[in-house]
Amino acid sequence: MARLPGRPTARATQPAQDARPRRAPGSPHAADPTGRVRREGPGASLRPRRTPREYLAAVRAAVSDRSVAAQVFLLQVFVVLLLVVAAVVALVLQVRHDSTDEARNRSVAVAEAFANAPGTRAALSSPDPTAILQPRAEAARKATGVDFIVVMNTHGIRYTHPKTDRIGKKFVGNIAPALAGHTSTEAVDGTIGRLVQAVVPVESDSGKVVGLVSAGITTESVGGTADRQLPLVLFAAAVALALATGGTALVSRRLLRQTHGLGPHEMTRMYEHHDAVLHAVREGVIIVSGEGRLLLANDEAHRLLDLPADAEGRHALDLGLAADTAELLASGRVATDEVHLVKDRLLAVNQRSTDVRGGPPGTVATVRDSTELRALSGRAEAARERLDMLYDAGVGIGTSLDVARTAQELADLAVPRFADFVTVDLFTSVLGGGTPEAVTPLRRTALSGVRPDAPLYPADRQIRYIDSAPQARSLRTGKVVLEADLATAPGWQEQDPERGARVLEYGIHSLITVPLRTGALILGVVSFYRCDRPGPFDDDEVALAEELVARAAVSIDNARRYTREHSMAVTLQRSLLPRRLPEQSALDIAYRYLPAQAGVGGDWFDVLPLSGARVALVVGDVVGHGLHAAATMGRLRTAVHNFSALDLPPEELLVLLDELVSRIDQDEEAEDGTAPVTGATCVYAVYDPASRICSIARAGHPPPAVIGPDGTVEFPEVPAGPPLGLGGLPFETAELELPEGSRLVLYTDGLVEDRERDIDEGLELLRESLAGAGTSPEETCRAVLEARLPGRQSDDVALIVARTRALAADRIAQWDVPSDPASVGEVRAAVTRRLTAWGLDELTFTTELVLSELVTNAIRYGADPIRVRVLFDRTLICEVYDSSSTSPHLRYAAMTDEGGRGLFLVSQLAERWGTRYTPEGKVIWAEQQLP
Repeated sequence: MARLPGRPTARATQPAQDARPRRAPGSPHAADPTGRVRREGPGASLRPRRTPREYLAAVRAAVSDRSVAAQVFLLQVFVVLLLVVAAVVALVLQVRHDSTDEARNRSVAVAEAFANAPGTRAALSSPDPTAILQPRAEAARKATGVDFIVVMNTHGIRYTHPKTDRIGKKFVGNIAPALAGHTSTEAVDGTIGRLVQAVVPVESDSGKVVGLVSAGITTESVGGTADRQLPLVLFAAAVALALATGGTALVSRRLLRQTHGLGPHEMTRMYEHHDAVLHAVREGVIIVSGEGRLLLANDEAHRLLDLPADAEGRHALDLGLAADTAELLASGRVATDEVHLVKDRLLAVNQRSTDVRGGPPGTVATVRDSTELRALSGRAEAARERLDMLYDAGVGIGTSLDVARTAQELADLAVPRFADFVTVDLFTSVLGGGTPEAVTPLRRTALSGVRPDAPLYPADRQIRYIDSAPQARSLRTGKVVLEADLATAPGWQEQDPERGARVLEYGIHSLITVPLRTGALILGVVSFYRCDRPGPFDDDEVALAEELVARAAVSIDNARRYTREHSMAVTLQRSLLPRRLPEQSALDIAYRYLPAQAGVGGDWFDVLPLSGARVALVVGDVVGHGLHAAATMGRLRTAVHNFSALDLPPEELLVLLDELVSRIDQDEEAEDGTAPVTGATCVYAVYDPASRICSIARAGHPPPAVIGPDGTVEFPEVPAGPPLGLGGLPFETAELELPEGSRLVLYTDGLVEDRERDIDEGLELLRESLAGAGTSPEETCRAVLEARLPGRQSDDVALIVARTRALAADRIAQWDVPSDPASVGEVRAAVTRRLTAWGLDELTFTTELVLSELVTNAIRYGADPIRVRVLFDRTLICEVYDSSSTSPHLRYAAMTDEGGRGLFLVSQLAERWGTRYTPEGKVIWAEQQLP
């Protein structure tokens, strides 16, 4: 390290408090490193023994007081000693290991030799194996140098042993492997020391183990080599230590001369200041002498000014700098934030003189790169833009509960602010609201780009990624994958080589794949492609992509969960609605049912054939949304089915529904005592094609609309009863005579009412759309929904359009019947003639029997007037009317009963039969299938 001219030496500037007391020769006292005085000479008092901590502190203080050269010397000596000790320990361990291996090999060899020796096998089967084997074992032991040879039976009882008192006792060791026919060795600590013993099986000619032989030898017997070699090793170590110490001493003396004897504190302080000035400062520092020569330039100055390596000592004008910059440094004038162009950098230079307070002549200049400040400002701007993007993601992604739309919002947000092309691939089950499964394929749900002609997989395409594709790796590991250069990414190109080549030719060169992950579920993968921007994606952009996708994943998962619940509710609701319309001739019907996108409601409808060729239409709406509303709707629809079988007038049927809704509220009373108000509205209409009379009653429901044959639209006055569930209030029925070809329109409030308009405005708009509709019910439904349905309805919509038909007069036959049993025959004759005119001769016999029984019962048990009506529709319908309200009952007559079989006979001959009540009496009817 060069010392600056005129700079005082470090030793001359040594602070006074760093001076250490020196002991003069012959001084009776000496100062130890801790500052305590130690008395020397005869009669000196003995100091107490120091603790280990005090010794450590003393050594540390002694080392710290040494010069740098002395510290290096001590370190070298310590390293040499450490290596020597490690070598000696390694040698001793190796010798011990070799001794163990030698003991194992020798014991195995001796045991196997003795076990396979001639006569050993025969001696084991002799009456006294010890007498034969003991002399042989001892002779072999002495010849081989092992410590013992023990022969034993398969139970471990010794036949031989060097100590005869142990013969007949059980062998100490593991003989299980030898009994299985294997040779085993083990190291044990015996009474004679650490030894290795081997156990070898003695097998018969058939391979059966008939005895065992064990031989053992102590490791000390074979380990004498280590003791003989250890003095030589120690002598070599001492020679190496002496040589290393001598070399280290020479190096230490050289270091001592080069450091000028500086102490560790002085060296540390000097190098700390040096590092602070030359390395820690992010500004270039240049010191120029009074003659204009460069004395010092830190690393930053070298980098900014591109100075040569040998710049120190050269004149400022000879450094190859620009003329204005070199002139400034050589002139010594004061400069403040003076901007100079050095190659492609704009440098701000500040220069001050060094002799202001009596220092040496010269100047010191600082150089700051304003170009990098601008780059830093640009990075701050980029960070702000990324924060804006994340904010926009929180606001703009997830505006709907639609999975595909949410995915498209993510793709549109990232293009072109973050990437040039973005694709979102979701598992197929996610689109339907299900749980993602790795075995199912992916579907390209969203695609967005700066241009529409990119050769990427199109939207709505099913994709199966191979294992080496970046998207597959993201799905498998759940982590982000960055392909900085797609041209060198073989796994990506193997997915579709032809398409991959076109993608690269198009200019797409960098890719980030991020898994759409929420908790433990991975919904799909998002791919960000870069095309127009030349550089690849960097780590900061990877972090931004991960954060962006994480926020979008929450919205997509919410949409998935909603889709699942919505699909379940829609499935339940559709299962509770009619699958197909029943066959009937009174009305030509078209219908529409559209569930709400924001939540399934309780709208429902039904078409119910009644007796007498009549048809009932019902449309209802349950308050609320979700599964509860759909389930309640199913209960009401079932109830209407049951009540309609009783042929009740509309107002009476609504009364029964009102009681049912009240009971539902009571049954679902919450634990806190408050009952959830179910509430429902309903309109019930019964159309009779014979009279063209339509009876309508409604409970809090929007009024029906009637389109005349001439296209005029009106909302007839139908009394508006209270909604179902309030109880206690009556319902009223309105009767409308509808010309043939009229269209009756029943609907729910979702068609005419929403948050932006009230029901009156909605009814007027509905009138306009009905007036411009076609003549058929199907055209009417289509026109109404196209004109009135909002782009995203918030409520269910149920719509029924029924065009009326009239039963022709020549298909209706009616007779008044006197209250005389003799008139029954006349009725049968008249009906027979009419059936012949209709071409229904095959039904004559059964019809005569049915009418005979019904008319006879009316004459016998009913009251005047009595009428008979026969209708020729899809079935042959026979009706007998009387003014009595007494209903007949079917019963099974006993064998001895003279009567009671009439209605039973009717029930057997007719397809259906029943009773309906009118304000004046009752009608008993029976239907027969046409031949």
